[in-house]
Amino acid sequence: MKNNLKYIILAIITFNVAITFAQERENDSIEGGTVNVVKPYTPTISDAFKIKEIPTLNDSTTIKKKEIKYNIFSIPVASTFTPAKGRAATVDKEKPVKLYDNYASLGVGTYTTILGEVYLNHAISRTERVGGYFSHHSSAGDLEDVNFDNNFSETGLNAHYSQKLRDYAWKVEGGFQLQRFNWYGVPDQEISTFDVGHSFYTANIGGNIKFDDAIFKKGSVLFRRFGDDQDSGENRFVLKTGFDVPVSDEIISTNVTIDYLGGSFDKNYFIDDELNYSNIIFGLAPSYQIKQDDLTLNLGVNLVYLNDTEASDGKFFIYPNITASYRLVDELLIAYGSIEGGLNQNSYYDFAQENPFVSPTLFIVPTDQAYNATVGIKGKLSNSMSYNVNGRYFADNNRALFKSNPDAGENRENYQFGNSFGIAYDDVKTFSIGGELNVDVNRNFKLGLKADYFAYSTDNEAEAWNLPDIEASAFLDVQIDEHWFAGANLFYVGERKDFQSGIGGPLVLPFATEVTLKSYFDANAHVGYKITDQLSAFAKVNNIANQDYNRWLNYQVQGIQFLAGATYQFDF
Repeated sequence: MKNNLKYIILAIITFNVAITFAQERENDSIEGGTVNVVKPYTPTISDAFKIKEIPTLNDSTTIKKKEIKYNIFSIPVASTFTPAKGRAATVDKEKPVKLYDNYASLGVGTYTTILGEVYLNHAISRTERVGGYFSHHSSAGDLEDVNFDNNFSETGLNAHYSQKLRDYAWKVEGGFQLQRFNWYGVPDQEISTFDVGHSFYTANIGGNIKFDDAIFKKGSVLFRRFGDDQDSGENRFVLKTGFDVPVSDEIISTNVTIDYLGGSFDKNYFIDDELNYSNIIFGLAPSYQIKQDDLTLNLGVNLVYLNDTEASDGKFFIYPNITASYRLVDELLIAYGSIEGGLNQNSYYDFAQENPFVSPTLFIVPTDQAYNATVGIKGKLSNSMSYNVNGRYFADNNRALFKSNPDAGENRENYQFGNSFGIAYDDVKTFSIGGELNVDVNRNFKLGLKADYFAYSTDNEAEAWNLPDIEASAFLDVQIDEHWFAGANLFYVGERKDFQSGIGGPLVLPFATEVTLKSYFDANAHVGYKITDQLSAFAKVNNIANQDYNRWLNYQVQGIQFLAGATYQFDF
C-alpha cells in the first residue's frame, strides 16, 4: 500500500510540472520575445497499456446445459376427407380450324353465267412445293336492246414450283390465258348485225428468288407473249433485282430494272400500214434510309434511260424518290409524305385488261410521270379501327387516255363502226384528295370505306377522257356464326367524258360530239353456309339495284345477276 501511494504522489507531481511548462510565462527573463507553442495530445498505439494475461476458469465444476425435448400431445381423429390434387384453371378454347391446301369451286347463274376455280398446292418435301390454278368465267350476255353478240369468256391456267432452302428461296411459274369479247357497242343498233367477236391470248413464264443474307436481296424475271386474232402481237421482258451497297458503314439500297417491250399491229386505224413499236428502259434507283426516334426518311433518286429502238432515239430521265413519315402520337397519328416519279411502260396487254374493247391499232409509248407528290396522315382510332387521309398532286407527260374511235365509213373492219377505243396521249396534271377507314373486329367483322376526288388539267385534249371525278368503294365481311358467313361490296364511279365522231354518209353530215357518261354505283352481296369442314354452299347477287349503266361509251352492262354454287376443300 505504501508503494502504491508513492507512485500516485509521483504521478501527480509530474503532471503539474508538465502543465506549468506548457502554459505561457508572463515574466520571462529573456526579453527577446515570447514563443507560444500549443500542441494537442495525439496518442499512438505504443502509448496504450495492455493486459496480456489470459483469464482462466478456476471453478472446480462446470454447469452442463440441460437438454429440452418438445412434443405435441395429439389425439387421433377418424376422418373421411381426402384432399384433391391441385390443377391449373383451364380456358375453353374453340376447336382449331382445319386448313386445306386445295379447293374447287363451281357456280352457275343468270345470263348463263358459269364461274369455276380450282387451286392445287402440294408439298413434295419439307422444302419443295408444286401447285397450279385454273379459272373460268363466262356469260352468254343477252343484254336488252343490244342486237349484237355480247357474250364473253375468260379461261386461265397457271402452274408453279417453289423451293425454300437455308439461305434463299426461289419460285418458277408459267401460265396461259384465253379471253373472248365482242365489240357490241355499235352506236346504231338498227343496222344489220355482223360478227363483232375478237379474242386475246397470253402466255407467260417467269420466276423470282430471295436471299436471306447476301448483297443481292431479291430478283425476278418475266417474259410474256400477248396477241389477238387480228394478227397483233407483243413481247415483254422484265428483269428486276435489288441489292445493298455498303458505303462508309452505311447501306445504300439499290433497285435495278430492265424493261423491254416490242410489238406490232397489222394496220393503222385508217390506213393499212403496219404499226410497230419497240423500246427498252434501264432503271437504277439507289436510296438511303434514316431513322431517328419517330422519324423515318428515305432519300433516293430514280435514274432512267429510255432507248426507243423503233425510232432510234434515246432519252435520259432523273426522278425524285423521297418518302418520309413521322409519328406524332405513337400509332394514333402518323404524318407522311413523298415525292416520287418514274417512267411507266404502257403496253397492249395492260390496255386490253383495263378496257377489252380497244382496237388493234394503238400507238404505244411510255408515260413520263415527272413527279407524284403526296402528303397525308394515318393512324388508329382504336385497336380495331384505322384511317388514312391524303392529298396528291402529280404530273403525267404522255398520259394514256381511252377515247372512242370514230366511224371509219365504208369497207370497215368489225371494230371501225364507232364501237372501239383508241389511245389519246396528253400532258395531264391531277389533283386528288381522298381517305379510307378500315374496321377489323376479332376477324368476324370487317368493314372498309374508301373515297377519292379528282380534278384534271389537260394541255391539248378538251377533257381527260374517261377519267372519273369521283371514285368510292365499300366492302363488308361478316362471320355470323360457326356455319353462316356473308359479305357485300359497293362501287361508285362519277361522271366521265368521251368524244364520239363519224365521217357521216351520203345523206349524213360528219359529226363530232362530246358525251357525258353518267355516274353509277354497283352493289353486290353474297351469303354462304358451311355444311362441313370441307364443303360449303354460297349464293351471290350482283348489280342489286339493277342499274342500266354504261361502263364505256355505248357499252351497257348486265342488270341484276344471281349466282349459286359450292366450294369443296381437300388435301391430297
